[in-house]
Amino acid sequence: MNLLFYNIGIGLYYLAARFASFFNDKAKKFCDGRKDLLHKIETETGRLRGKDANRPSDDIIWFHCSSVGEFEQARPLIEWFRAERKEYKILLTFFSPSGYELRKNYELADWVFYLPMDLPHNVKTFLDIVRPKAAIFIKYEFWYNYLRILKKRNIDTYIASAIFRPSQIFFKWYGRFFVKALGTYKKIFVQDDASAELLGGLGYKDNVIVSGDTRFDRVAKITSSSGDFPFIKSFAGKGFTIVAGSTWQPDEEILAKVIKNFSSVKIVVVPHEISSERIAAIDMTFKDYKVIHFSSFSEKDEDSGYSGEDVLEKALKKAGEADVMVIDCLGLLSSIYKYGNMAYVGGGFGAGIHNILEAAAYGIPVVFGPKYSKFKEARDMIDLGAALSISGYRDLYDIIDRFLKENIYRTVEKKGAIAGKYVSDNMGATYRITSNLDL
Repeated sequence: MNLLFYNIGIGLYYLAARFASFFNDKAKKFCDGRKDLLHKIETETGRLRGKDANRPSDDIIWFHCSSVGEFEQARPLIEWFRAERKEYKILLTFFSPSGYELRKNYELADWVFYLPMDLPHNVKTFLDIVRPKAAIFIKYEFWYNYLRILKKRNIDTYIASAIFRPSQIFFKWYGRFFVKALGTYKKIFVQDDASAELLGGLGYKDNVIVSGDTRFDRVAKITSSSGDFPFIKSFAGKGFTIVAGSTWQPDEEILAKVIKNFSSVKIVVVPHEISSERIAAIDMTFKDYKVIHFSSFSEKDEDSGYSGEDVLEKALKKAGEADVMVIDCLGLLSSIYKYGNMAYVGGGFGAGIHNILEAAAYGIPVVFGPKYSKFKEARDMIDLGAALSISGYRDLYDIIDRFLKENIYRTVEKKGAIAGKYVSDNMGATYRITSNLDL
């Protein structure tokens, strides 16, 4: 009966998304991406169904991520497979459009698809096509039909960088149905001891390994190979620069209100979404400031106005005179934090903060909104003094005012050093996971 209700719920979720797709672009991508999806997977992989089908002999490792954040946790594992286990092909799936759209051309995966909805027919057909050697889910992905059918087919299934909290459904009186899903994993790689203890209370001990979070390995690698952006460097100059990453409108409104009080402060705004509507809204929020867009400097040809040395110098000067730079393209944030004296990470006034480790890896203090309790790294960094949480405009004002009035080398750099050490001390999850895979 529980499974019936679960399947009905999944079906209703998809119907709701179909309805929302008439009004919401993200919902439209969610639905459009799943049209004829199983046929697309079969065709593009060449792994035809049927006992007599001529099928490639390559073994597949299937990685599944919900969205962009989970992909960053999967990425070190995928890179390890590409370097150390080249005999396997990599199939990567995403649940959300934001993850798929950003990484649909990820060069280390052989195929990237949306995840077919978790209904029995879809799951069976997907597995008939792919027949993975192993499946690796990331962090929070507990799709009941996928897990039970993978188990039934004796396909080794893992979850990596998982984290558990008492508030999750597994630990409620009505969550016993979902507790069964945890028994389908061959190994559960968790981020911390607290998660292991919670799972132990449910009877899961032998298949639980405390491995840490692979994002620490990822961000450490980024800092050692990040690109250079002379226009951002010129913009930052010698003043106090805040890199505001993965922002939403509430974050931008607070930032715009605060910096009017500090003439020496500049902001690099890297919004979580870069639709034309969002960029226009950001421009309006910062209408009282000199705003430039990164894209206005990014095309090196005659029409862009800075291909020669003389006009290049003028463009750099223009960047240096602005108050706010809006990064209106994807994929740069992790390399941009190094130009900041402080990072502001968005999402804390919405569903929850985005990735703060990308900033911490560069050894700068991190500030974010009030909704961070679900994120272990945020709690840890606050306890260590490397991060600060704000509940509104006044808190952010006080933080910046203190940073500017006190000796910056004593306050900002001290907190930043703690942040950098926190990242380096927590590396190694990729090794701990890959050395415990039965492959």
